Amino acid sequence: MATLIPILGDQLSPDISSLDGADPGDCVVLMMEVMDETTYVRHHKSKIAFILSAMRHHAARLRELGWTVDYVTLDDPDNSGSFTGEVARAVERYAPDRIVVTEPGEWRVAAMLNQWDTRFEAEVEIRLDTRFLCSHAEFDGWASDRKQLRMEYFYREMRRRTGLLMDGDQPEGGQWNYDRQNRKPAPGGGLDIPRPIQFRPDEVTREVIALVADRFADHLGSLDHFAFAVTHEEAMRQKRNFLDHALPCFGDYQDAMVSDQPFLWHSLLSPYLNAGLLDPVDLCREAEARYRAGKAPLNSVEGFIRQIIGWREYVRGIYWREGPDYVDRNYLNATRDLPAFYWSGDTDMHCLAQAIGQTLEHAYAHHIQRLMITGTFALLIGADPKQVHIWYLEVYADAYEWVELPNTLGMSQFADGGLLGSKPYAASGSYIDRMSDYCGTCRYDVKTKTGDDACPFNALYWDFLARNAEKLGENRRLAMPYRTWEKMEKGDKLALRASARRFLERLDADASAD
Repeated sequence: MATLIPILGDQLSPDISSLDGADPGDCVVLMMEVMDETTYVRHHKSKIAFILSAMRHHAARLRELGWTVDYVTLDDPDNSGSFTGEVARAVERYAPDRIVVTEPGEWRVAAMLNQWDTRFEAEVEIRLDTRFLCSHAEFDGWASDRKQLRMEYFYREMRRRTGLLMDGDQPEGGQWNYDRQNRKPAPGGGLDIPRPIQFRPDEVTREVIALVADRFADHLGSLDHFAFAVTHEEAMRQKRNFLDHALPCFGDYQDAMVSDQPFLWHSLLSPYLNAGLLDPVDLCREAEARYRAGKAPLNSVEGFIRQIIGWREYVRGIYWREGPDYVDRNYLNATRDLPAFYWSGDTDMHCLAQAIGQTLEHAYAHHIQRLMITGTFALLIGADPKQVHIWYLEVYADAYEWVELPNTLGMSQFADGGLLGSKPYAASGSYIDRMSDYCGTCRYDVKTKTGDDACPFNALYWDFLARNAEKLGENRRLAMPYRTWEKMEKGDKLALRASARRFLERLDADASAD
């Protein structure tokens, strides 16, 4: 046989570069479910079930397209448990002349693949992942002569490259970014919220769910609410549902949070983009077409496109440029253990209970819940950023290290010292109160600054600024809160810091009791 083509679990596209130019009659596609990939962190049960079911359905799709697929299931008694082990077994079965694979998304997997050319006698070719607009080399070229790597300027380059929302050489509407229009709280009263499609598990998915329930019973999360799309066709249905019903209001309310409403106007498409079931540029072009046809406003479409060709491409570039030691950065020297309620949702802080509770149920929370609720709280208490990173990687179905790590360690926890974000995303309870209805039913009072009944975010916010003043005090984007802090009466400062200290002591005592 001429060619062996390993397809990884996040490469579920028939247009993946490793298949480009291959003769289906002269190659074998190898797909592998391996324990190494399900257990290198303790992934949410629904995340594992989504990936394994999507892989099995993709193998069937490739077979329908004429490819020969050798599929190794997790419960195969001869399964070696690793990518390299399964490629070695396939090499013994087929004796290929060549192994062709698309570059992986993570440093950890890249280290494995880079050993294959010395491990196997077959020629090994690792191809660029053409699902992305910007290669690693192109991002490095863009970044090489810049003092600051701000996403906004990278995003403009991607707009020019694709022509998305462009009017000649100028941005549609005269502005590149309409984010200021995209910060509205959800309207009060009766909410007319669109509903994402909830997909009923088919026989293949039910088998996978049973496997995951048995093999990963001690992993966090629930399988009871599993409703992910697991095929290209289902992902396309969810895409059309979003574009038809949610995109028109997505911009206005993308930062809003509402109790017991986990999805709101969000697309729920990131797991399918990151696994390969949807093409990101095609999705952006369809969103643009809705604007051109007058079916969605510019602020919604621009905000959605920015997340995909701007932020998603940008964080991938940062991940690969900074190297495998990026994960160890800890600019603020934060060392506190992440509280146990991140794995249970059992807390009196209603905002955290909501964000974590829906995460455990659905393996999903939208970006503001991640950044400004679970992320901000971890930042304010001084949680170890590596622990925070591992938690995010575990709990979300769309979390692969290339996209999750820069978002968590860089943007959310400021552990890279401002490489990715220009300021820490620290906030008091007033932000949560403004953007959600969470505070109205919380046992803590968001209007109170200190004391046992005060919203913990309030004192923690000022304590965070005070204890990190040496490193953050000159940050221009924090100039206003630091001026406010300096103008406070000494007694008010002492009361805020004492209130924060008591809360943190209780957190630490709870951790010791566990």
